[in-house]
Amino acid sequence: MVKPILKEHLINRDWCKGCGICVAFCPKNVLELDKDEKVFAARPEDCICCKQCELRCPDLAIEILTE
Repeated sequence: MVKPILKEHLINRDWCKGCGICVAFCPKNVLELDKDEKVFAARPEDCICCKQCELRCPDLAIEILTE
């Protein structure tokens, strides 16, 4: 099986309510909440494309695009 390569973290800031679930489930600590309590990819280079953030987000605000 080929390891997916991250293209982009698509984060809809209008949909994000800042609950932090995605941050808690990220195994590589890629995501953080900013000063506005919205999620952002602080360390995208560490992302392993497990899509736990995308799967766990109750607001469907995150999409992981891979090559």
